[in-house]
Amino acid sequence: MTLMEDARSKKVNDLIKAAAQAENLSEAFIRESVAAGTIVIPKNINRSLKKIVAVGAGLKTKVNANIGTSPDHIDLAEELQKLDTAVKAGADAVMDLSTGGDLTQIRKEILSASQVQVGTVPIYEAACRTVAKGKKVSQIDSELLFDVIEEQAEQGVDFITVHCGINKETVEILNRQGRLMGAVSRGGSFLVKSINATGKENPLYEQYDRLLEIAKKYDVTLSLGDGFRPGCLFDASDGSQIAELSILGELVLIARAAGVQAMIEGPGHIPLDQVESNVMLAKRLGHNAPLYFLGPLVTDIAPGYDHITSAIGGALAAAKGVDFICYVTPAEHLRLPDIHDVHEGVIAARIAGHAADIVKGVRGAKENDNEMSKWRKARNWEKQKEVCIDPIKFAKERAKLPPRQKDVCTMCGEFCSMRDE
Repeated sequence: MTLMEDARSKKVNDLIKAAAQAENLSEAFIRESVAAGTIVIPKNINRSLKKIVAVGAGLKTKVNANIGTSPDHIDLAEELQKLDTAVKAGADAVMDLSTGGDLTQIRKEILSASQVQVGTVPIYEAACRTVAKGKKVSQIDSELLFDVIEEQAEQGVDFITVHCGINKETVEILNRQGRLMGAVSRGGSFLVKSINATGKENPLYEQYDRLLEIAKKYDVTLSLGDGFRPGCLFDASDGSQIAELSILGELVLIARAAGVQAMIEGPGHIPLDQVESNVMLAKRLGHNAPLYFLGPLVTDIAPGYDHITSAIGGALAAAKGVDFICYVTPAEHLRLPDIHDVHEGVIAARIAGHAADIVKGVRGAKENDNEMSKWRKARNWEKQKEVCIDPIKFAKERAKLPPRQKDVCTMCGEFCSMRDE
């Protein structure tokens, strides 16, 4: 039985128990929410995990970090360092988006080393195998795609992004309406190219039942990808994005009926005044499935600082109901992120998530801030380091102070407002 089926039968389940303890909530609440599909706990039956993370309504906002090779930069040791950096910085999950090197081996090493849930985008590997055969990406074979999905699931992947909402109808809307940037989702663009080139239906949509069979076999959580997420503010909230979202909502219901956990991915680039409406619409059309947003980024003109633009959008989105934030690093739109970028991206996303948790009334969120304020007033720097979101950076910055300034900082010095004398 899958986790969702266990929850519905009220069977005792260690995952639900662990999630309840981690969130300081009752097992009954977690169980009922998993049964209803408003909370997911990604965990493949073929993996052992010490840290269990639940995603969904009523829980702390979670953060995902993307890692992985590219055809131009293949360094497994570096990717494992990124994984370690992301987890130490507080990432709740990672996604292996590798497209260069021995993908099976890379994934095996990441799954073995990861202390947190691991996700993938199987169509990436299917595209790599297709191109390796001398074919175009548009010639991805459906049998190959499902073989890859099965292989990754068997290997132990906890959740997979699958672009099931792209079909001939939504592609027609995209083609008819036009966009400034078109389809910017890499996996989504592969399917758009295939449909436009062959006229055939997206196999992930057409054979959704087959996908559910694989997911159910290994209890893999489906992350229903937003292949038509806007890649710029100009394209936000357009017809193709909303049409895809509507289909994803229908697919969530079908997954739930099959006992398969599912969450919905969201945009993308959205103007600040459209973030709330996008979240509300996704929750409504998605039947309150957990929402997994990339940012969103609220401006297009800040390359090098997109961890900040996404944190701004992510804080607002999470405050309005987004459950899972995919980090964006300073390298976004520029290059493959390095270890420093991974750290900065995770911390920025965690700040956004925590700011939202205060607004959402998540248990313990506001108390953390109160604790920090207490130790600031006392000028207890060691306690502040323990409570703050990035102890590593805190220690580095404090280490720059001369010995005589250890009681205060160099901003106010002897005029510090926190001093009583």
